[in-house]
Amino acid sequence: MPKAQETVLEIDLKALQDNFQHLKSKLEPHTKFLAVVKAFAYGSDASEVANFLQDLDVDYFAVAYINEGIALRNSGITKPILVLHPQTTNFELLIKHNLEPSLYNKKILVEFLSLISDKKSTDYPVHIKFNTGLNRLGFGQDDVKFIVDEINKNNTVNVKSIFSHLAASEDLNETSFSLNQIETFKKIATHFEHKIGYKPMLHMCNTSGVLNYPEAHFDMVRCGIGLYGFGNSEKENQFLKPIATLKTVISQIHHIEKGASVGYNRAFKSEKTVKTATLPIGHADGIGRPYGNGKGFVTIRGKQAPTIGNVCMDMIMVNITNIDCEEGDEVIVFGKAPSAETLASNVNTISYELITSISQRVKRTYLK
Repeated sequence: MPKAQETVLEIDLKALQDNFQHLKSKLEPHTKFLAVVKAFAYGSDASEVANFLQDLDVDYFAVAYINEGIALRNSGITKPILVLHPQTTNFELLIKHNLEPSLYNKKILVEFLSLISDKKSTDYPVHIKFNTGLNRLGFGQDDVKFIVDEINKNNTVNVKSIFSHLAASEDLNETSFSLNQIETFKKIATHFEHKIGYKPMLHMCNTSGVLNYPEAHFDMVRCGIGLYGFGNSEKENQFLKPIATLKTVISQIHHIEKGASVGYNRAFKSEKTVKTATLPIGHADGIGRPYGNGKGFVTIRGKQAPTIGNVCMDMIMVNITNIDCEEGDEVIVFGKAPSAETLASNVNTISYELITSISQRVKRTYLK
């Protein structure tokens, strides 16, 4: 791998392919694969990742918001794109770019049906979301009749799928809760199919659902974090490879005398002579203030260097007293080892938050 000469996020597309193939191997041949590429493909690069996965013949993509779907269309994505949390103000753009909305409550259903009817459209693909226990978005079990009655007033839409979301699929202590969600969803699906007169696709599993609940794979699964190298358990992580490595370099080395301080607010005051390195990365790049004052660390020449003082907007300082290094040396913030999960755990957060926080000003490079 090339040595960093500036702050870069290196994206390993071969690792992405391996993760996809591993997750795909858990499915029956008929089960479709939806790749979740919201939030810039979990902080990496949605366009590059989605186009790579499209070439691997992923069946569907999902984003959170309509503008994310438009960006994918503009970058050459032709596969279906499900918008998980569309806002009514952008429905016109959604239709213009042939995006498929998740309809999750009465207001959004009625407004979309009204708009699509005005356009004299027929069989526009939509997806109906049901809440089975996550209590975030979704219709309730008792809404089936209302939904179908509204849809059947004309033939403007075709329900491509009905879906739900597992709340705790990674936590085997919550197995009974997850199984209850699955059974509830099955009942909703049976009722919905009977009322509407045809069978939409069913999907419920996220990455952890794919790994822990094969009985709920249904017609399609939705994988996000697993594609990017995290399986939500030590057991599964050994089969997945983090695709992103955040690298930077040493800008300057200082020798801090006893009694001297480092950084804003003099958060670090030296009790003895220490050697520090200043790195060109900070909270504006996604390394938040909680990682300061020894709670975070980087790796230099295979050794951990803990942070010193507060994280600045564009820089962090680390303790290199016991590391033989020099200005210009490469620094690993996270990657395959240590992973983003390891670093995030130091400040009591999760890999999702850290990897999706990496600023768009950080240069992306690709290993193909």
